[in-house]
Amino acid sequence: MRYLITFAYRGTNYHGWQVQPNGVTVQQLLDEAISTLTREEIHSIGAGRTDAGVHAKMMTAHFDTEKEIKDIDNFAYKINKILPEDIAVFKLEDVADDFSARFSATSRTYRYYITTKKDAFASDQMAYIALNFDIDKMNDAAQILLETEDFTSFSKVNTDTKTNICNVTKAEWTSPCEGKLIFEITANRFLRNMVRAIVGTLLDVGRNKITKEDFRRIIEKKDRCSASTSAPACGLYLEDITY
Repeated sequence: MRYLITFAYRGTNYHGWQVQPNGVTVQQLLDEAISTLTREEIHSIGAGRTDAGVHAKMMTAHFDTEKEIKDIDNFAYKINKILPEDIAVFKLEDVADDFSARFSATSRTYRYYITTKKDAFASDQMAYIALNFDIDKMNDAAQILLETEDFTSFSKVNTDTKTNICNVTKAEWTSPCEGKLIFEITANRFLRNMVRAIVGTLLDVGRNKITKEDFRRIIEKKDRCSASTSAPACGLYLEDITY
């Protein structure tokens, strides 16, 4: 049997989503919780990866079991009882055997949150950047992303991806209130560190360090060293996944 689990997590205390030997990850704790209940060794497959410190308001993963889970609502409740408070399961549903949380997804949406005023209650939930930014210039440059196919300039080097081709369908900055900025981006797939690298480079546009034309040239160079420093992990959230 194959099941899809939908959940959220605050990434502050974790070394990202994917299991790794040098730190506690969200996938590790989720697999351990499900394994405890099913009495099987579970290896979930997530819809994507998030880096250390990155959050997810919506994340999905699928896993297989030998036996059918009779009461999936109660099973989700029991998982939540095992998991720490900063990981919360929303629902569990049975899916077809050929369904993949990763490859069946058609789009993913991230949002990056910035406060330009120090907030004692959001230090690990938003990026604090005490500068003034020109949102119009950042939005103007961000539209170039919708014309772009190769995102090598915004990807970590030496990754296991076979291609750096992505299809971005939305890239927009908004300011819901004074001192707050939100960048929303939707694409069919994302590369490692891609959103944070894009945000860091667009912020340089917004503070007049580089121009829109510079931003376009950075993309055309297909060189990560030409782009700006990645924005801090604490401001990034995986917001939505569509199938």
